[in-house]
Amino acid sequence: MKRKKILFICTGNTCRSPMAEMIARSQIKRRKIKWWDVASCGVHAQAGAKINPNAALVLGEAGIPVRDKFVSRQLSQKLIDGSVLVITMTEAHRQMLEDCGNVVCISKFCGGEVPDPYGAGVEVYRLTRDILVRACNSIIENYILKYEE
Repeated sequence: MKRKKILFICTGNTCRSPMAEMIARSQIKRRKIKWWDVASCGVHAQAGAKINPNAALVLGEAGIPVRDKFVSRQLSQKLIDGSVLVITMTEAHRQMLEDCGNVVCISKFCGGEVPDPYGAGVEVYRLTRDILVRACNSIIENYILKYEE
C-alpha cells in the first residue's frame, strides 16, 4: 500500500508546522497507524533553518521526539501534490493556497487558528503545543482513521 502524507503549513516552518509534524508523527507511531507520514513547510520559510529552540523545548517536555535533522522547507506545489491533506495554521494561509489542492485550515480540527508563537516566551509555546496536540488527535480521529475505513 502506498504511504499517504499530511502536510502542515505555517509561515516560517520553524515553530507551528514542525511542532504539528512531530506531534502528529509521534501520535501516529504510538497508535501504530501504518501507511501515513507527516511533513511540514512554510509559505515564507528560510530553507535550512532549525526548529525554534522553544518549540523543541516544549515538545521535549511532553515526551515528543524532536527530529535532530529537521530543517525548514519552503512550500512548493510538489509538496502539496504529494499530500492527501494539506493543513494550514491560519485561514489566511489557506486562502493563499485555496487553488492548490486539498487545503484546509487547522481550525476545522480544533475550532480556531493556531497563533504564531515566534518571538514569544516559552509559556506561549506550551499553549501552542497543547493546541496542536488536541488538533492532531482530532486529525487522527476524524480524518486518518475515517480515511482508513
